Amino acid sequence: MPIVKIIEVIASSEKGIDDAIQQAVTEASKTIRNIDSVYVKDIKAHVKDGKVTTYGCVCKISFRVD
Repeated sequence: MPIVKIIEVIASSEKGIDDAIQQAVTEASKTIRNIDSVYVKDIKAHVKDGKVTTYGCVCKISFRVD
């Protein structure tokens, strides 16, 4: 039976939420193998002069431990 570990990361993007999630996975993949899923815990956006400037998310990334 595999062991699954979960880490929590914060990511941001100027493009959108989907890009912020991809950034979280891309960065985590640099040091973590066997990523299985991403749970988006929280989403936020920064606003300046009435316009959204940056999207951010808190993600829980799960992966199988060797």
